[in-house]
Amino acid sequence: MSYYLVKTVVTAILVVAIAEVAKRSSLAGGILASVPITSVLAMVWLYVDTGDVARIGALATSVAWLVLPSLVLFVVLPWLLHRGVPFPLGLAVAIAATALAYWAMVLTLGRLGIRI
Repeated sequence: MSYYLVKTVVTAILVVAIAEVAKRSSLAGGILASVPITSVLAMVWLYVDTGDVARIGALATSVAWLVLPSLVLFVVLPWLLHRGVPFPLGLAVAIAATALAYWAMVLTLGRLGIRI
């Protein structure tokens, strides 16, 4: 149980640290947030838990394909905010657009025979 607590605390500290850095500098916060810290942590935790490098490779491949639709959030949200859409509504719309982009990507990859 303490191992799960360590994983949770380390992950939470990183997210909070990025948010705190972003308060001082959007550039520094953006750099830290764009580094695939959560993906790296997920791979490390998966390796520690299973030692299965094939699973880690599969996870890395899935992340690589799914980075593309995740970019929708970072295009739609600022576009909406710059047009005066309130943040909660803009975030909701950007999340919905991102979910649609994920769905479209998974559907497209499936039709191409690419399994993620």
